[in-house]
Amino acid sequence: MTAQAGRDLLLKLDQTSSGSFETVAGLRTRRVALNAATVDITNADSAGRWRELLAQAGSRSASLAGSGLFRDQASDAAVRQIFFDGTICPWQVIIPDFGTLEGAFQVTALEYAGRHDGEVTYEIALESAGPITFTAL
Repeated sequence: MTAQAGRDLLLKLDQTSSGSFETVAGLRTRRVALNAATVDITNADSAGRWRELLAQAGSRSASLAGSGLFRDQASDAAVRQIFFDGTICPWQVIIPDFGTLEGAFQVTALEYAGRHDGEVTYEIALESAGPITFTAL
């Protein structure tokens, strides 16, 4: 696999839950984390007292974080309203040459910053709120 430009990773929102996703922001930095909690079932009879885990028992989650510029005022307003309402909406993350992650997420952090001689930037964090699907490219 060859290196890919970070700008090609897209964050898209389906604000109306209609199945129509739109790119909401220009992300300059991004992070996608997939997590799985474990359930330890180690006991006195475990071979060599090595830890044993129960398969398919822990909870799974996904978190997304990024910073950059909003695409336009409408995108900024939509994400800001979702944050203040605490709404859980469908989101997509397009990872070039890898696939698409899709599922319900809640905006858990939204920060704004700006310099006196530059543009307003933001940082956003999303946490999964249900099952996440992966579609390979």
